[in-house]
Amino acid sequence: MNEHPLPVPPDGLALTVVVPCLNEADNIPDTYREIADALGDQADLEILFVDDGSTDETLARIRVIAESDDRVSFLSFSRNFGVEAAFSAGYRYARNPWVLHLDADLQFPPAEAKLLIERAADGYDAVFGIRVDRKDPWPRRTASIVHDWLARRLLGIEIPPRATTFRLVRTEIARRIVDLRLGTPYFLATLPRLTRAWTTVPTAHRPRAHGSSKVTVRGLARHSLDLFFGFSSRPISAAVWAGLIGLPVALLAGFTGSTALFGLALAAALFGLALVARTLLHISRGQARPPLFLVREANVPVDSMDLLAGRIS
Repeated sequence: MNEHPLPVPPDGLALTVVVPCLNEADNIPDTYREIADALGDQADLEILFVDDGSTDETLARIRVIAESDDRVSFLSFSRNFGVEAAFSAGYRYARNPWVLHLDADLQFPPAEAKLLIERAADGYDAVFGIRVDRKDPWPRRTASIVHDWLARRLLGIEIPPRATTFRLVRTEIARRIVDLRLGTPYFLATLPRLTRAWTTVPTAHRPRAHGSSKVTVRGLARHSLDLFFGFSSRPISAAVWAGLIGLPVALLAGFTGSTALFGLALAAALFGLALVARTLLHISRGQARPPLFLVREANVPVDSMDLLAGRIS
C-alpha cells in the first residue's frame, strides 16, 4: 500500500460503473438493481455494461434496462475479445471523471464501493478492493497467494498487494493505460508505473449467486505469464545465466565423460533457452496487432476505429 498520496483533491463523485459481462444473463437484473440502490445518490451516475460477445440473453436484458433508465449505457462486442478488452472499452467510453470497475458476478457487493469512494477523497488516483474472507474455492485462493508472492517477491514487480478488479480509478488515468496499447495488458502492474497515489481497502466478498465463473486454469496461467514476462527482467536474466553456465559445463562434462553432470547442465541450458523464447514471445505481442475490441452495437457514441465495419448495427 502506498502511504503517501499526492495532495490532489478528487475530481468529484461523478461515477461511471463499468460492468464487463460474458454470458451473465441471470445476473444482469440484480447487478443493475444493486448498483442503482447502492450508488444512486452519486452525482451523474452512469452504469456502463460492456457485453463481451455473450451468446445468451445478456445483451437483450441490458437493452431492456437501458430503455427504462437513461443512466444505463452499453457497448456490445462483435465477438468475445476477453476481459482486458471489455474493461478497456468501458474505461475508454466512460463519461464521468471516475470509473468504478465492478464485475457482473456480484461477488463484490456494490454497496462496498462507498469504502473505495471515501478513500479516494484523500487524494488517491486509484483505490483497489481487497477480498476479506474470500468466498472462492481453495484452489483459486491458493493460486492467488502463490501468484502474488511470485510477482512481488520473486520477480520484483510492483503491484498492489492482493488487489482485485474491484477498483475505483480516475478516468483520465485509466484511459491513458488503455491507450498505451501494451502487448501484455496488465492493469494492476501498469498503474503503479504511472502514479504512486494508489492504495487498497478491505472489502466484503460473497459467493457467486448465478451462473458459473468464466475464469479457467488456462486463462489464469496465460494472465500470470503476461505479468511475469511482460513486467520483470528477472526471467530473461535467469535464462542468460542458465545458458552461460549450463552450456560450458555441459561441454566440459562431455569431455570428462560425466553423464549426470552433462545432463544437468544441458537441462539448465535448455531451460534458459525456453525462458528466452517465452520472453521473445511476449515482446512480439508489443508489436502491431489487431484491434483490442470491435463494437457491433451501442447506445453511446463510439469512435469509428472501434466499430465493426465502421458502423453500428
